[in-house]
Amino acid sequence: MREFHHIGIPSRQQRPNEIYLQDAKLYVTAVDADPMKIEWLRFEAGSPMPKELQTMTHLAYKVDDLGAELKGRKVLIPPFTPMPGVNVAFILHEGVPVEFMQISAP
Repeated sequence: MREFHHIGIPSRQQRPNEIYLQDAKLYVTAVDADPMKIEWLRFEAGSPMPKELQTMTHLAYKVDDLGAELKGRKVLIPPFTPMPGVNVAFILHEGVPVEFMQISAP
């Protein structure tokens, strides 16, 4: 099953309560704190994240089986765990980044 989770928008503006992901050199906002389900992404210089993610808006979907969603797709970022209980991967769909998230039950 695939369910819309959020939209991610790159920004240069610092926002309250950003979460810092050190390995990605990236600040993100909590999706649940925004009524429109927007995740703002602010990349530091030298971020290893792909340019597509740094410059383009992405859609994110919560999925039941991350591995199954990646089969036969162009993987932009292979699966990783940005936060405990959340496994994420990015694909390119017609040149646009799409995020798949598999979230473990607490």
